[in-house]
Amino acid sequence: MKYLHTMVRVKDLEESLDFYCNKFGLIEVGRKDVPEGRFTLVFLAAPGDEDAQVELTYNWDPQEYEGGRNFGHLAYAVDDIYAHCQKLMDAGVTINRPPRDGYMAFVRSPDGISIELLQKGERLPPAEPWASMPNTGEW
Repeated sequence: MKYLHTMVRVKDLEESLDFYCNKFGLIEVGRKDVPEGRFTLVFLAAPGDEDAQVELTYNWDPQEYEGGRNFGHLAYAVDDIYAHCQKLMDAGVTINRPPRDGYMAFVRSPDGISIELLQKGERLPPAEPWASMPNTGEW
């Protein structure tokens, strides 16, 4: 058995690609337009880990999606959780659950999908401003 991908429906493909690629750091590894089904599939992966993918499904006809948190979450290991969270904050992304413990943080995509960030290897020593930063919204 091999993990292939997680599918996430998105309302605005360009906004989602801006978040996942430009802000979060994933790369596009594939795309398929399906005119007969009126949708586009875009496959994303972390650089160097192209086997584990996120499939963004964009339906051409407007649809509303609710309950992003009901989906659960995506999870990614990062080399430096503090630096990654700072990069996201600098790009205007809210850190919903800051990495107070030097190990785990949560953010949300524009479509409300919860994304967990985990420190690769050992947890980092607690550091400010993260150690005293409160949660914001749901995660």
